[in-house]
Amino acid sequence: MNAPDLSPAAFADGDSHYLRAITDMADRRTVVTQEALYTDRGIKLVDKGARVDSRLYDRLVKHKLRGSIDEHLAMDDMVNVQSIVQLAASQCEHDTLAYLLVHTLEGMTAEKLLAPVRALLLPPSLAFKLTVMREQHPVLFEHSVRMMLAAVYLGIKSGWSDRECVPLATAALLHDIGVLHMDPVWHDPANKMTAVGRQQLMAHPITAMLIIRGQNMFPRLVEQAVLEHHECMDGSGYPRGLQGDQISLMGQILMVAEVVAAFFEKYANEAAAQRLSLTLRLNHRKFPAALIACLLPVLQIRAVQTDVQVTPADVERLIEQLSTAFGDWDTRRAGLQPEAAESEACAFVEQRLSALQKTLFEAGSHPQQQAEALQYLQGDEQGLAELALLGREALWQLQGIVDATHSRWLTLQHSPQVGDQAVVQWRDACAVRLAQR
Repeated sequence: MNAPDLSPAAFADGDSHYLRAITDMADRRTVVTQEALYTDRGIKLVDKGARVDSRLYDRLVKHKLRGSIDEHLAMDDMVNVQSIVQLAASQCEHDTLAYLLVHTLEGMTAEKLLAPVRALLLPPSLAFKLTVMREQHPVLFEHSVRMMLAAVYLGIKSGWSDRECVPLATAALLHDIGVLHMDPVWHDPANKMTAVGRQQLMAHPITAMLIIRGQNMFPRLVEQAVLEHHECMDGSGYPRGLQGDQISLMGQILMVAEVVAAFFEKYANEAAAQRLSLTLRLNHRKFPAALIACLLPVLQIRAVQTDVQVTPADVERLIEQLSTAFGDWDTRRAGLQPEAAESEACAFVEQRLSALQKTLFEAGSHPQQQAEALQYLQGDEQGLAELALLGREALWQLQGIVDATHSRWLTLQHSPQVGDQAVVQWRDACAVRLAQR
């Protein structure tokens, strides 16, 4: 994977999206300038004390501003440490994941998770940015607080003191501020992400890290952890493809906390723990074993349940989709000359599919093993449901490989290389089958 661009220019293009979020918010909430806004050439754009609204967008977006716009704006009821503590405390009472975290801690009290949160340092510019997140993307804001609680839980279970958990809580709370600089279509579930959109998504940890670095007040390990929150232990993460101990311990905690929070947000409460357990089972090479061991009591506290009726035919379809994808690639790969198979994209697909099949075999979830297990699960509703969940998780991982070929090679379909065309044909065929899930 190419080294990511860590210069300030790396996220400058996202300023237009962030400015739009600010000015749209200002149409509903009173936002004023604390001091005059100037361009980087010293030209005054907006007077001190002026009311900001969407009519200012066109003027602001045309110029590079002197300093961060977050430093120059203010509004009533901005996010602060107290409001973050209040939301976190509410999640500990009413949110499924946070409630489970509290009730698997010794003493079973929310204060154990909240103590590091009370000690957060939140400069005005970051408070304003979190306010934009709360007002424009409330789901993302709630996710950041939920992930913060999961990260603090993992820190406590790893033996960290309250003091050591403060920078961890900071990194977790701020890990997704880079998303504010992405095109807002990212949060539309009906939107099909383009290759450019995937590149923006893969860059958001860099954006967040640079924003935090620009504060000049947080430990370097906070920047590093934010940059690493989408890395994986096996090197399959982003933006740098780090492996194992190359990822800081705080970065590893954020990585796991992100996955945990995402599962409990994506799936119905009664199924989240089961799906997460299966995912960790299938991806044991991606996550640090010690942290996963800390999560087992959380996942086991709820009984495994399923409200979805699964038939043997459903499982057979999942098995067929996986088998077809693997067999299709084997056929295309076997038809290539050695030099064609050495193309970067071709080698990537070969490596990722081989790793996936190995993981599935180790977890007892390869299509061949599932087909054998299906013979013994006739009439076993719970067994069929678990087998279906394993198959769906494997298909989600397959989808990740397909998506990665889009984001890493934007113009692959135009490549004259035979190996690249084999990847395109396999990818497109997979996409059609996956769309029929």
